Amino acid sequence: QVQLVESGGGLVQAGGSLRLSCAGSARTVSNMGWFRQAPGKEREFVAAISWSGFSTYYADSSKGRFTISRDNVKNTADLQMNSLKPEDTAVYYCAASPNSVPRSPSQAAYWGQGTQVTVSS
Repeated sequence: QVQLVESGGGLVQAGGSLRLSCAGSARTVSNMGWFRQAPGKEREFVAAISWSGFSTYYADSSKGRFTISRDNVKNTADLQMNSLKPEDTAVYYCAASPNSVPRSPSQAAYWGQGTQVTVSS
């Protein structure tokens, strides 16, 4: 069983930056991703990274502003978010999958509890 714990959420003004971190409990390295869910909306893909770190994927809304990275020694996956916009406001979830890079919620095998990101205008 993989446990994921997110940290780094908070309140920031538009144009600001936040760095989210996801710590995994398992020694097995998994493909990891970040998703977000705003009130009244479905959970959506933000970014993902392969177990090796060689491949990264981004939603169109994230490209050029967000960067996903990982540290397989520490078993963490971070999401650096720059140029934040009010529409980025959501609960952000870390996800992991041993078999595929999670680019849709159905591809994620494990989820963290979520961390709130609020961007004020």
